[in-house]
Amino acid sequence: MNPQGAMTFLIDVVINLFIFLLLTRFILQLVQADFYNPLSQFVVKATNPVLTPLRKLVPGTSIVDVASLVMVVVLIILKVVMLVSLSGQGVPPVPQMVIFALRSLASLMINYLFFAVLIRVILSWVAPDPYNPFTAIMTQITEPVMAPVRRVMPAMGGLDLSPLVVLLGLQFLMVLFAI
Repeated sequence: MNPQGAMTFLIDVVINLFIFLLLTRFILQLVQADFYNPLSQFVVKATNPVLTPLRKLVPGTSIVDVASLVMVVVLIILKVVMLVSLSGQGVPPVPQMVIFALRSLASLMINYLFFAVLIRVILSWVAPDPYNPFTAIMTQITEPVMAPVRRVMPAMGGLDLSPLVVLLGLQFLMVLFAI
């Protein structure tokens, strides 16, 4: 039996899932996605119990949900502290944890966009109903990143190569900043 490994796995999965929901909420608000979409409603209802009290301390703007980002950083630090304490090692200094959390946040945002574009590409091959809530959300999340590329680089013979350029650009950022 490995109770320490099981607990590490459980902590990692639960915190990562909630971080994913918080990033989704941040991005949905940033791109001004359809609030009445069932997926948007799920994300809002799942994150409201944590974000509503935090918004009293960390106000945001109408577009940027700062409270979500602050909570993501706090959760990353909390996860590191919990996992390090489970392993029996010493807790790193606070400035080092904050820098690690901010780098992790940047990496998570780039990975989030990368996989959102990749999912949208796969959805375009399957050609689902454009009114499907998931398809609509994926379009709303990725369009602000892909539209500027599409304006600069028109379709080539009916093929839209903007996802490829965006994916390469995101990979370039990851390599450039060693995320």
